[in-house]
Amino acid sequence: MPRRVLARAAATLGLALAMATGLLSGTEAHALPVAQGSFSFSGDEGDYISGGQSYAYTTASQDRMNVSGNTDNRVVSVSVDGANGDWWYLDLAAPTGKTLTPGTYTGATRYPFNDATEPGLSLSGNGRGCNQLTGTFTISAVEFGPQGYVKKLDADFVQHCEGGTPAARGEIHIENPAPPAELGLDLDIALNGTASSLNGKATFNGTVSCNKPVQVTVAGDVTQVKKRDLIRGSFSTSVSCTPGAPVAWTGTAVPTGSVPFQKGDVEVEGRATATDPDYDRPLTVSETVAVRLTRV
Repeated sequence: MPRRVLARAAATLGLALAMATGLLSGTEAHALPVAQGSFSFSGDEGDYISGGQSYAYTTASQDRMNVSGNTDNRVVSVSVDGANGDWWYLDLAAPTGKTLTPGTYTGATRYPFNDATEPGLSLSGNGRGCNQLTGTFTISAVEFGPQGYVKKLDADFVQHCEGGTPAARGEIHIENPAPPAELGLDLDIALNGTASSLNGKATFNGTVSCNKPVQVTVAGDVTQVKKRDLIRGSFSTSVSCTPGAPVAWTGTAVPTGSVPFQKGDVEVEGRATATDPDYDRPLTVSETVAVRLTRV
């Protein structure tokens, strides 16, 4: 197989591996459909990515675009699915430890394999990618929200494949609504519980509160000291939480040994966990309290 074909095959394989391992969008990125956006580029004769052609896509023309921004606001990744079947990826990254802000980034190399001190850039798609690239890009405007939400992006770029002179030149414009609020979660554990004289289990209760509809898992570890006995157990339950009034929960802890829970004080280390539906991020809140058990 000719060396040039091998190089292109390796570039496509590298793109696929990066996508499979989450390198292109980052493991800490939140992807969302673009509300309003446009993406266009063209290339010089001899540019491998563009083939010397021009391409243009807009959300107004039924082309689909998705954008993701890393939670450190360092990288923005855009995917484009054209109504005609085209597909493209664009990544723009500030050097490690920097935030992507308005300005011109020179000396960019292939993302996500760029050195920590270098900006990252990658335009690929339609089965084509660069093994190595150099380029520059300018961020005219960028606005982030929580958890990598990208509200606005205006940028242009120039990319050269394999050290060649021909270039692909393009621009991207994205406008999204104001970001949703992050999930708020609160856990309350009642200070009174019960110890069953029949099976030795301890029952606890309380409430959870939230600012958006979520399924909440309430779990806890229970410890009680009685003379020479150390009694331990745990509980877990799940409730549907909706904004407004607190939602009640009840959990029952089974002692891990042969000694039952008894009347008196226990320590409860409680946790409430839910996934933010807007940002696909888990949130856990904790509370540790002393609960007095009465015998029933």
